[in-house]
Amino acid sequence: MNTPRSLRPLLRHWRAGIVAVCLAVALPAHAGPLPQLSGFATVGSGTLRYFGLRIYDATLWSPGGAWSAGKPYALELRYARRFEGAAIARRSIEEMRAQRAHPAATLARWETQMRALFPDVEAGDRLTGVRIPGAGAAFYSGTQKLGQIDDEAFAEAFFGIWLDPASSAPELRNRLLGAS
Repeated sequence: MNTPRSLRPLLRHWRAGIVAVCLAVALPAHAGPLPQLSGFATVGSGTLRYFGLRIYDATLWSPGGAWSAGKPYALELRYARRFEGAAIARRSIEEMRAQRAHPAATLARWETQMRALFPDVEAGDRLTGVRIPGAGAAFYSGTQKLGQIDDEAFAEAFFGIWLDPASSAPELRNRLLGAS
């Protein structure tokens, strides 16, 4: 196709604009949840609702977007309402207990550790747990590290809340794993 010379600069700018818009739309979908996890991509995402109320939006991230329980991954929760950190820790323990029997002393220790790490959240706040095989789990508020719990059994039970087949939210689990 022969384009008149007078329109060529306009077409170059138009094409550059289209490319910039495409990149702007594509990059957020592939950016990792934390700067140090830049190679991570979305596996899946979904929303947890309780009696119709949106509690949080969850996104599962892993290297290249391919999840494996034995590899590092991150679970990001973007809260839709205010919760106290202690309530988040308590609810996490309830979910862990419902999935599998753990000694009472272990659950008490885990709850104490989570209460020390988890802050109160407001609507729009983002908490991210990073699974570190062989080391446990690290937790972040936004991009600020809150701390780490160096306990493999804890990490398995904690992330199992969302990812174990016995999850109390099977639809969310399926969405996180990209199954639906």
